[in-house]
Amino acid sequence: GKLTNSFLVVSNISPADPSAVIGGNERVVRPRLADAKFFFDQDRKKSLESRVAGLGKVVYHNKLGTQGERVDRVAAIARAIADHLGGGALSQHAEQAAVLAKADLLTDMVGEFPELQGIMGRYYAQHEGAKPDVAEAMDHHYRPRFAGDVLPESNISCAAALADKLEALVGFFGIGQVPTGDKDPFGLRRAALGVLRILMEKPLPLDLAELIDEAAKAFPPGMLSATGFETQIHDFMLDRLRGYLRDAGHAQDAVEAVLCQRPTRIDLVPAKLAAVKQFVAHDAALALAAANKRIGNILKKAEGNIPEPDLALLQEPAEKALFERVIQLAPLVKSHVANGDYADALQALATVRAEVDRFFDEVMVNVDEPLLRANRLGLLKSLFDQLNAVADISKLAV
Repeated sequence: GKLTNSFLVVSNISPADPSAVIGGNERVVRPRLADAKFFFDQDRKKSLESRVAGLGKVVYHNKLGTQGERVDRVAAIARAIADHLGGGALSQHAEQAAVLAKADLLTDMVGEFPELQGIMGRYYAQHEGAKPDVAEAMDHHYRPRFAGDVLPESNISCAAALADKLEALVGFFGIGQVPTGDKDPFGLRRAALGVLRILMEKPLPLDLAELIDEAAKAFPPGMLSATGFETQIHDFMLDRLRGYLRDAGHAQDAVEAVLCQRPTRIDLVPAKLAAVKQFVAHDAALALAAANKRIGNILKKAEGNIPEPDLALLQEPAEKALFERVIQLAPLVKSHVANGDYADALQALATVRAEVDRFFDEVMVNVDEPLLRANRLGLLKSLFDQLNAVADISKLAV
């Protein structure tokens, strides 16, 4: 747990006397450390805040302006995210961290040792007396830097990290610079997965669609010329999430059941996946999944608006029985979903299997009489909405 003045060298030779190799490496390391000490001392003579203006002279991208303009956008996004997480001092500190986060790029230390970006920003901010959570966020806003990396810790760090990654995603998708094949020069896949992991694993009660919208608002009118890029980003991120969840060991059909509904509350995805996994073990699961698929196909072919089911138009005992169960289940399922009790919602729905099987055995949906047909479609639509309240269980059908 303490620093030592030793270092390790790996060499592909095996000399009888290693002292010359050791001495040679020491002669290389000493001046590098001396350079670092010199840069560290020089950098601290100039505040981070005074360096921010210099970012306006550094080109970020020819269609997205300078690093200074980017910092302004990231700061605005960070403040908006922090507002959702509580506001007040949290928003102020998140904005402050975002404004200063890139200033260390102009220091001599980071110029000589680029891999220390963020880390040096944190040290210099601490030296200048910045609040600990602001200094931490200047380092953590780069997290996760790679697959499996640790996440930012505080809400301030999370706001800054999300803002940095969302600005990049919205900016490059907004000018049509979308990753293709294995080419991803701006690291957008890594940025997308970073956003998803922060939202899901911290977890944070933020809506992804709203975050993308907030990020887009930070750009000046006309800069983002691509059409439909918000939807494109959402789809791109869901594709990253599919791969991430499958790699984590989740069954493909369960992942698809949750993600095909294009969720925007990523923090709720793990609970929904757990509920689907539990539901699959239920005796009625596959039968209801198949029924749900059948209902979906029937509703797709329906023409015009489908009305709410009317008790007075029900004729067959089987449709009356199903209507009664659907009415009973509706408030129960709604309550469970609202409370995040997704497993309980699906378990409640599993009890409707007998009525569903009987309905399809005894009732013709597409009869000639229009009112009767529309009413039966309305009944199926009500059931369909409940069956899909947590996930699209038709994806579980064999």
